[in-house]
Amino acid sequence: MQSPVKKYTAEFISTFIMVFCGTGAIIINQESGGVVTHMGIAITFGLIVMSMIYAFGSISGAHMNPAVSIALAISGKHPLRDLVPFVLSQVTGAITASCTLHALFPANATLGSTLPAGSAFQSFILEFFLTFFLMLVIFTVGRKRKREGSLAGIVIGGVVGLEALFAGPICGASMNPARSLAPAIISGHTEHLWVYLSATVFGAIFAVLVCKFLLAETFIPQTHADVEKSRIGAYEN
Repeated sequence: MQSPVKKYTAEFISTFIMVFCGTGAIIINQESGGVVTHMGIAITFGLIVMSMIYAFGSISGAHMNPAVSIALAISGKHPLRDLVPFVLSQVTGAITASCTLHALFPANATLGSTLPAGSAFQSFILEFFLTFFLMLVIFTVGRKRKREGSLAGIVIGGVVGLEALFAGPICGASMNPARSLAPAIISGHTEHLWVYLSATVFGAIFAVLVCKFLLAETFIPQTHADVEKSRIGAYEN
């Protein structure tokens, strides 16, 4: 069993690296005149999520995402007492990453913020379903046998990259409140922040409800010891 400090530190570090590399790719693409490309940005997000799952999954689960932590806590697959510290660690890591990027690229106006290309409602619906799809995969991969579960990082990172690839140009494909909160606060572009804070959490919670119906046998009430054994939730088996 990992100590709480190690778990929270792992969440801080993994979220920092995810936001630094992911939004950093957006910033560098803008600064370099499009050299990274949209496909490169999507691949960056997918690869960094995959890498962090394998690097920190055995310590904290490498959620890197408050919506994921909330959904896992509601489902009983993550200790409720760890929820607030996890979210605080994730948000702090994300903000630290955006502050670092701002220091490196002070002239960049948005710092990789997620901003709707169309209406706010359009992006809300997209973010809701993107996070719903991601959480469905997290839950279903998490119930696989050990050999299949070892592919969790590849599968989850692949879904993140896929969703960023096709939906990124319209809504930014955040799927993550911390990823959107940090650059919005540091850059001052908070006008549509509510979309990314609410739609992602609602989408993740909806996935819990659907999975409770589809995968009822894996959502039975757990003891405290059971939760500790499975606290990394869907990211490692």
